[in-house]
Amino acid sequence: MNLLNVLLMASPQQGEAGGASGFSSIIMLVAIIAIFYFFMIRPQSKRAKKEKQFREALQKGQKVITISGVHGKISEIKETSIILEIANDVRIEVEKSAIAIDPASIAQK
Repeated sequence: MNLLNVLLMASPQQGEAGGASGFSSIIMLVAIIAIFYFFMIRPQSKRAKKEKQFREALQKGQKVITISGVHGKISEIKETSIILEIANDVRIEVEKSAIAIDPASIAQK
């Protein structure tokens, strides 16, 4: 038998112990939700906020990497896309959301 079957088969206690069992179940449920929030939802929202700030701060002439691995220098910024110069007189248009968040590795070059 697995643990879930054992827990479901446990008979509720009589009297005050039954109320305490229900209360402890609620506390466990709240604890699971809190753990889920602090380990999954909160870090993801922080990461999304950081990515949004990075993409809003893009500047002409900045070296970036796309999420597909294309290296280039920004030659023009539009509202939702940018024009990347990937070689002399070779330009491509990519969405701002396709720019990788951490171009620090090529910023030093």
